[in-house]
Amino acid sequence: MEEWKRNLAALLKVKTIVTLVVLTVFAALALSGALQPEFVMSIVTMVVAFYFGTQSEKPRPQA
Repeated sequence: MEEWKRNLAALLKVKTIVTLVVLTVFAALALSGALQPEFVMSIVTMVVAFYFGTQSEKPRPQA
């Protein structure tokens, strides 16, 4: 149960919320026909790459 709470708290970080909002907005615009699918795909790819890139970032050891 404690691990579940930690995972939920990690999801509520600002970076996660911004990523989900951007993906939702672009998906809605693409489905409504307001944007070209190629444009939406490139933006969504950049957002997801940034999100997962910063998730896997590890601090370097100090010299």
